[in-house]
Amino acid sequence: MKGDIVLITHGHGDHCDLDKLSMIRTPETLILTSGACAEGVPPGNVEVMEPGDKRDIDGVKIYAVEAYNFKRFRSPGVPYHPKGTQVGFIVEADEKRVYHAGDSDYIPSMDELEDVTLALLPIMGRAVMDVDEAVEAALGIGPKIVMPIHWRESDPKEFKRKVEEKSDIKVLIMSDGQEIKL
Repeated sequence: MKGDIVLITHGHGDHCDLDKLSMIRTPETLILTSGACAEGVPPGNVEVMEPGDKRDIDGVKIYAVEAYNFKRFRSPGVPYHPKGTQVGFIVEADEKRVYHAGDSDYIPSMDELEDVTLALLPIMGRAVMDVDEAVEAALGIGPKIVMPIHWRESDPKEFKRKVEEKSDIKVLIMSDGQEIKL
């Protein structure tokens, strides 16, 4: 299957795998990504998005939002994901809004998001928010559904239990090959 539009939050290999990108990309495929990531993507239909930017493509609205670390550091003073090097995305269509946080800590701008149908939040903890911070982010955002992502060694069932104990937000833990319809 080829992609019409590909959203890439940042240039780390687990988010921007150039081999996999080449398998789904056509000359017409629109790639929306951060400036730092765009530098490493082979030329073509690539557009840089910064937080606050918006695209409307055939009625599908795509917003770039902030995503960064201020608590997690590769080395002293060097965040895993520095501010200004990546983005998160909101995709809006058919009166539904899907938010992908990218690799981020729980940042203040998340509390300003409105009417989110589905929020995709990382819970790994090493280079992104941990389970407890992701729970707080879910409560701050207030989506109808939240899905833990980027969990690696973290326990998505713990995230589910904690979110559902504190709210009416439905937590969806996906399995390989599973699909959902919003």
